[in-house]
Amino acid sequence: MVLAWIGALLIGITLGLLGSGGSILTVPVLTYLVGQETKVAIAGSLMIVGIISLFALLPYAKQKMVDWRTVVLFGVPGMAGAWAGAWSAHFVSDAMQMLIFTALLLVAAYFMYKPMKLSDEPHAPRAYYKILIDGFVVGGVTGLVGVGGGFLIIPALVLLGGLSMRLAVGTSLVIITIKSFAGFVGYMPVLKELNLVVDWNIILIFSAIGIIGSWLGHKISSKVDQELLKKGFAIFMVLMGLFILYKNLPGLLA
Repeated sequence: MVLAWIGALLIGITLGLLGSGGSILTVPVLTYLVGQETKVAIAGSLMIVGIISLFALLPYAKQKMVDWRTVVLFGVPGMAGAWAGAWSAHFVSDAMQMLIFTALLLVAAYFMYKPMKLSDEPHAPRAYYKILIDGFVVGGVTGLVGVGGGFLIIPALVLLGGLSMRLAVGTSLVIITIKSFAGFVGYMPVLKELNLVVDWNIILIFSAIGIIGSWLGHKISSKVDQELLKKGFAIFMVLMGLFILYKNLPGLLA
């Protein structure tokens, strides 16, 4: 279990250092280090990500670095999408969920290795109905495979939502929090039907360690070469994605 606690600390440190990417480690850590069932790990990941994001957003909210209009336009459909994504897990095998997760992991690795050039200057805002659709789709991904999706949300808010970079980060944390909690609620009927339950002790311990890790990551972020760190983490995510594919491919071919 020591490796699992180290994994929880790395999740928080990564979030503190990079602002995103840490939550995408949560499902593999819960699955392969803690030994949880895939759907239990995904549900637990949603709650852990929600709690850590809630604590991370408080300084942004205090500094008024949250665009609440965008939270409503992007986040409320995101909550609906997260619930729908969680509900759809009824019909998706564990192996298929992990395959989708692996695909997202590789997409995240690409953006981490070769990030978009996001300006801090506001862009022309996207049409309201398109923002609603964007929010629902990203929320659906969150609910189905248990990732916060910051690597998708921040570029969407900057390039499609018309927010500055600083506003996008704070707003993204609020959106991740509410849709993660919505996805967790949506997962409860799925787990009940399968006679599975979440481990609240693991959730609370992981959340606490993750919050401490995020604080440590934030403290040392100014002393670390961010670009080198992102590229190294991207390579690590590719290797992890290949490992998950190796573990789940037999289940897909069976």
